[in-house]
Amino acid sequence: MFKRYAIFYTPSPGPFADFCASWLGWDSRIGTAIRHPVCDGVDIASVTRVPRKYGFHGTLKAPFRLADHQTVDDLKSMTAAFAKGTKPVRLDTMTLQHHHGFLALRPVGDTAALNALAARIVADLDPFRAPSTPEDLVRRRQAGLTGRQDHNLITWGYPYVMDDFHFHMTLSGRMTADTAHEIIATLNPRLDPLIPKPFVIDHITLMGQAEDDMFHEIQRYALAG
Repeated sequence: MFKRYAIFYTPSPGPFADFCASWLGWDSRIGTAIRHPVCDGVDIASVTRVPRKYGFHGTLKAPFRLADHQTVDDLKSMTAAFAKGTKPVRLDTMTLQHHHGFLALRPVGDTAALNALAARIVADLDPFRAPSTPEDLVRRRQAGLTGRQDHNLITWGYPYVMDDFHFHMTLSGRMTADTAHEIIATLNPRLDPLIPKPFVIDHITLMGQAEDDMFHEIQRYALAG
């Protein structure tokens, strides 16, 4: 039993997934801390401390507590049914950027199908989400939300969904632009050749957050529609 659940995109096992997991220092697929790569001049452990617990992923439905009247087995069944009736999404590729203060891989190309996929996941699986607590609302609102984001928070439990959704795969905590550009110059020559081109999202992954806060893969589901 996990304290929170989420729907992420996580890449299939292989060089791309393995390198990014080692960069973060946590492989959520096998639930194990792993050694960082050697990267001259970069304190990777410090740079990746904040996002490490999530593993390498792109969020599709943000972490939520399971509603009292729902079960994990029902969540698994619904996620499986959703995936079975949903087509894969194809992007041109992903590119490493410093945006909103942190490093992440962000999509290149038309994201309309990806945005629609995320919106459906948020809405279709929302019956499994326990309502936000007053503490959740206060914490999220400290970010200075827009009116639309606040509406998303109340309706869906997370501000950055629907028209405010922007898919990304986080690789650092917050940093200055100068630091980010130095790391990009060192990291990108190693990372870019591993990024699939085209970048196809053909699975979704049900994740669970353990009591130690680390996220673990529960099950992957092929998008087979």
